[in-house]
Amino acid sequence: MSSRPLTFRDRSLITAVIAFIIVFVIWNIPFFSFLLYPFRLFVTFIHESGHGLASIATGGEFLRFEVFDSGAGLALTRGGNPAFVLPAGYLGAAAFGAGLFYLAHTIRHTRGISIALGAILALITILYTGLLSPNFSATAFFVGLLMSGLLIFIGRRADQDVNLLVLNILAMLTSLHAVLDLIYLVSNSGVGLGQLRNDAFVFSREVAPILPPAGWAARWALLAVIMLGASVYYSLIRPRRQRPLRI
Repeated sequence: MSSRPLTFRDRSLITAVIAFIIVFVIWNIPFFSFLLYPFRLFVTFIHESGHGLASIATGGEFLRFEVFDSGAGLALTRGGNPAFVLPAGYLGAAAFGAGLFYLAHTIRHTRGISIALGAILALITILYTGLLSPNFSATAFFVGLLMSGLLIFIGRRADQDVNLLVLNILAMLTSLHAVLDLIYLVSNSGVGLGQLRNDAFVFSREVAPILPPAGWAARWALLAVIMLGASVYYSLIRPRRQRPLRI
């Protein structure tokens, strides 16, 4: 008696579990901690891009952004609505992770997702890392170039399941970094230098002083967790309560 072939949803769930185990091992075993560094830089890339794209979406300009070797970053924008631009770094990174997780588990052609994402990252890299500027951010450029090239290569050369695994790992690590960064802000709201002269601090001071920085960071963290929970529910849990989808 032959076994039932795995459905798309079965493969999605199995891949998500494998990706979670990989992320858990990388995150918790010191020997593998060096693997987190490039993802830390990539999360900053997404964070600063979030500020810039929010500025464009609210009528402003995205001039350029930088990523520093320390993992900090800086986005230069002009105009736009600060009520949307300031939270868009942390929440943008969380939304990126949640959205990527959802797409990877609802669109069967994961190779296409990898190629499309790689192309988008390449475009952001070329347009906004200050390539022709005296203040060119080499770290941001190479992070974007490396990640976009890797995604396009995997999308073209690897099969759907490998792409699904890679997208899951990328989504989980980005989301986890975003949420933990916000939790760090809640407990370290008095930090006043560099990246952590932070978005919540500026938002509280210049946009909505009705709450302290820790209060806004806590609310952003809650929104990030809600986004991630909704992504998991609507992409993995809810579909499994419906009729199996076979391919």
